[in-house]
Amino acid sequence: MKKALAHLHSNTDRISKLIFHNQKMVIGICLVLLSMTNAPPVLFSQTQNNQETHQYRIFKTTEDIRIDGDLSEDVWQSTDKVGPFWYSFPVDDRAVEDEHQTEVMLTYNDRFIYVAAICHGKGPLVIPSLRRDNQQFWSGDVFSVVFDAVNERTNAAGFGVNPAGVQHETLIGANTGTRGGGGGGSGGFNTAWDNKWICNSKQYADRWTTEMAIPFKSLKYGNKKTWGMNFVRGVSKTNSWHTWAPVPVQLTGVDLGFTGALIWDHEPPKVKSNFNLIPYVLGSTFKDVEENEPRENEFRVGGDAKIAVTTNLNLDLTLNPDFSQVDVDRQVTNLTTVNIRFPERRLFFLENSDIFTNFGIPPMRPFFSRKIGLDEDGNSIPILYGARLTGNVNKDLRIGLMNLQTKETDDVFAQNYTAAAFNQRLFGRTVAKGYFLNRQAYQEDSFSDVDYNRAVGGELEYRSQDGALRATVGYGKSLSEGVNNRNNSYHAILSYADRNISFYTNFMAVQDNYIDDMGFMTLLYHYDAVNDTDNRIGYNHNFTRFSYTIYPENEKINTHRFSVRSTLNTTTSDNDLFIGRLNGRYQMGFANTSSIRLEYEYQHSELFFPFDFTDETPLPADQYNYGFFGARYESDGRKLFSYELGFEMGGFYNGDRRQFSAELRYRREPWGNFSVRFVQNNLEFPDPYGSTDLTLIGPQIDINFNRNLFWTTFLQYNTQADNFNINSRIQWQFQPLSNLFVVYTDNYAIDGWGPKSRGLVVKVNYWLNI
Repeated sequence: MKKALAHLHSNTDRISKLIFHNQKMVIGICLVLLSMTNAPPVLFSQTQNNQETHQYRIFKTTEDIRIDGDLSEDVWQSTDKVGPFWYSFPVDDRAVEDEHQTEVMLTYNDRFIYVAAICHGKGPLVIPSLRRDNQQFWSGDVFSVVFDAVNERTNAAGFGVNPAGVQHETLIGANTGTRGGGGGGSGGFNTAWDNKWICNSKQYADRWTTEMAIPFKSLKYGNKKTWGMNFVRGVSKTNSWHTWAPVPVQLTGVDLGFTGALIWDHEPPKVKSNFNLIPYVLGSTFKDVEENEPRENEFRVGGDAKIAVTTNLNLDLTLNPDFSQVDVDRQVTNLTTVNIRFPERRLFFLENSDIFTNFGIPPMRPFFSRKIGLDEDGNSIPILYGARLTGNVNKDLRIGLMNLQTKETDDVFAQNYTAAAFNQRLFGRTVAKGYFLNRQAYQEDSFSDVDYNRAVGGELEYRSQDGALRATVGYGKSLSEGVNNRNNSYHAILSYADRNISFYTNFMAVQDNYIDDMGFMTLLYHYDAVNDTDNRIGYNHNFTRFSYTIYPENEKINTHRFSVRSTLNTTTSDNDLFIGRLNGRYQMGFANTSSIRLEYEYQHSELFFPFDFTDETPLPADQYNYGFFGARYESDGRKLFSYELGFEMGGFYNGDRRQFSAELRYRREPWGNFSVRFVQNNLEFPDPYGSTDLTLIGPQIDINFNRNLFWTTFLQYNTQADNFNINSRIQWQFQPLSNLFVVYTDNYAIDGWGPKSRGLVVKVNYWLNI
């Protein structure tokens, strides 16, 4: 046995060195290729001066404009048109053909910015859904406008519409990344943001037209007479993206480094009052069947307020907030030994959220708002009140201040959460950032002197004007009672992307006594299945990705992408490798939107503590080496019926794993979307560690009776969580952003099949502009 263990450890050392050597080799190859890369294409260099070459002058109108999409008003006949549009994908070196060109006009009055567009091109048009902000919105035909009202390339607002007049609004940050996932993008889109604006569209045989009226109240702006602006159009028939101000093919069309200029004839009008009040009334009933608890009936009132302190600074207030209508998390099978991060969906935390959240590296963040008002299982902890002040103090300084108080329950003390952050632009797109976080228990009418956790840190981020090169360094410290050493974190990011090459690498060190009560450090806690405890272990994390993309002159193929990814995780105490991955991947993207992906990954994993995957004998704490092969195919998403198929097969710790996944989608355009997601994992280990089959099935039914009435039912059957969940929601939007929600939830245990809990919520909220 000792010889066998010695042999295993010897192999582990060789594998660790091999992974480390390969990672150095990958980085070396990347640097060589970067140094040998030819100069960017002509169009790429031109786009760096888009605000000099692409300008639009907007003039005030006194004409009443009816937002119906038919562009019959006199002002649209006399207003200058924006154009021509350029391809940004699958090529970026030419203007769009006349048959698919887009013409845009803008004007304004004291209340609204008006945008009108003529989107040329014959159908068929793809309209995935009639629901506002639906997830499939960008997979159909769309037109959108991006306003960078402070013109500092740090944040902007995007407003999109499709041929059926369905709306979609998005907050856009600086870190939108590249189309291939490289370049270090860190989730620069906030699609859950909502605001009041009006639009309508009309369809014709050879074009579709749209009109938008965007209130100045919906935008944060100062006294600048020049804004950053771009227009983005998606054409499903050709699977292409077009922009007014040219954007390189490797970047998303809304990249803030490539906006054109919107030049005002006069300073934009000041908003005299900008106060939104959103009260709600709720009635609910809940029954815990599993614990045989008495039925809980509740009546609640509360609400939110949005107050524009200045045209650039916004105050959000919430009292007794409720998030029962928020979409449920889409469950996944977790085959790791650490927690999975689910996204924040609650409206109060979303506007300007990047000020707080874009610290650290993805997904390891010192601030993660889901730690507030939710426990680790996603159960609600009542929030009594909250306040957020966010926005621009001046053209260079953005700030964020947040305070929330939770209610004391039978299981936890009341907690007060404070977050403060700033982004100070130094020059160009280079920003200095800092944060302070504080969680403190509130007991017996006073704040605890011992039950608290604080974190403080800062970053310096350099980004070239065109967004191709990014470098970041950061430092953080955690402060808790009785903890005064090994409580630091450090990180660095380096990324580069051009038309073909995408390189990204990051490093993060989190020491043993860094405590993340308001953050998410995915590898910090390790579960011990024998003692049923979580153990904190400091770690060093390094991830490197290099990809090379080819854009062939081929009518059927858009891209070939080759990539290599390497991950190294070591302990901070002795620098021992506990997770090492080396992944090679090839992906082909077709002009009809379908794609094929092939990959192979070799992995080294060490279990610090026994871990149980099968509900039998836990795997022992040891070192394991294995590899797997995977493939995935996604069909043409423009078809009414589409699907994804995938499999992975290979080793898994000291056993084997086979995974099959499928997602089938049917669209009854434009009123219905029906889908079912299936993931099956078969794990087999040698005796006595057992085997298990983990099944996840997730049907979803989404019916849009019109643009204001929706019914969504989401079913989730998850054997790993031993839960079958039903979440059914009716939403009636009787006024813009004013809704009636009826939400029914039901949970059943799969093992033994019995009811666990069920509830019903009826909620009405009303959006008042004051």
